[in-house]
Amino acid sequence: MRKLKELKNWVTGYQEVKTAADELELAYDFFREGVIEEQELDETYRRALELIEQLEMNNMLSHEEDQLGAVLKIVAGAGGTEAQDWAEMLLRMYQRWAERKGYKWEITNFQPGDEAGIKSVTIQIEGERAYGYLKSENGVHRLVRVSPFNAQGKRMTSFTSVFVVPLIDDSIEIEINPANLSWDTFRSSGAGGQNVNKVETGVRLHYTFKHPVTGEQSEIVIENTESRSQFDNKDNALRLLKSQLYELELQKRRAEQEKVESTKKKIEWGSQIRSYVFDDRRVKDHRTNYQTSNVQAVIDGDIDEFIKAYLMEFPD
Repeated sequence: MRKLKELKNWVTGYQEVKTAADELELAYDFFREGVIEEQELDETYRRALELIEQLEMNNMLSHEEDQLGAVLKIVAGAGGTEAQDWAEMLLRMYQRWAERKGYKWEITNFQPGDEAGIKSVTIQIEGERAYGYLKSENGVHRLVRVSPFNAQGKRMTSFTSVFVVPLIDDSIEIEINPANLSWDTFRSSGAGGQNVNKVETGVRLHYTFKHPVTGEQSEIVIENTESRSQFDNKDNALRLLKSQLYELELQKRRAEQEKVESTKKKIEWGSQIRSYVFDDRRVKDHRTNYQTSNVQAVIDGDIDEFIKAYLMEFPD
C-alpha cells in the first residue's frame, strides 16, 4: 500500500504538470490572439513553473529515508539566555513550518532555559518526506541581533545546533541488543497534570554499542517525558533509539559512498549553515548562498526556498 501510494503521487504530480503545461501553451495562443492579458499569461506560467519545480524537488528525495518522518533536536549553544531564547525561536519556526505542510508534530523532551527560552528540545514531525526536507536543516544556526536581554542594547551573536534524524516506522527493522540497554526513571517537570513531580513517568534510556563509522564503543542517551504513562514513554524512547541507530547506519553508507566519490562536493554536517541577521534584514544560507530579506517570514516558518535551494545543489 505504501509503494502504491508513492507511485500514485508520482502519477498525480505528472498529470498536474502536464495539465499546467497544456494550459500555458493554450494561454500563449490566446495572448497572441489578444483574447487574454499579459498578466494572466504570466500567472499561468508561474503556476506551471511552480508545479514543475515541486516535482523536480521531490525527485531529489529518492533515498529510502527521505520518505520518512523526522526527529529534530535543538540544543542552545554558549551564550546563556540569549542562546536559549534563539533555540526557542527556532523551535517555533519548525513548528510553524510543519503546520504549513500539514504535518503532525509532538514535543517528546523539553529542557527549559534558566530565565527564558530552552536549553534543548526534541520534536517528532510525522508526515511524508519530512526527513527528506528537514535534513537540509542539520547544522549550526547563527543569530545576530540587538539582544532584548542586554541592558546596554548591544548587538549579540548566538549559536544553536539543530540535529535531524529519520523517524523510522514499522517498515524498517532495527536490531537492538537488550543486554546493552538500561533504563532510569525520574519525575517529569512542567505542564502535565497532577501527577507531575509525584510519579516517575519520565524515562532515560542508555544504550551502548559499537559505532558503525568509527568502530569505537559509544553510548546513546535518550530522555522522554512526552506522556503521563511510563510505559508509553519507554515505547517512544525505543522508537527514538531506533531512529538514531538508523541514522548512524546511513552515515556509514555515506562514508562508504564518499570513498567512491571523493571528488564530489560534500556537506560537512554540524558546520555553521545559516545566518539570521535581524538588523540587516537578511537570512543567508552559507552552503547555497540563497538569501532573503524577509526575516520575519522565515522566523514564521517560511523556509521552503532554503530547503529547495539545498536539495537542488546537494541532491545526495
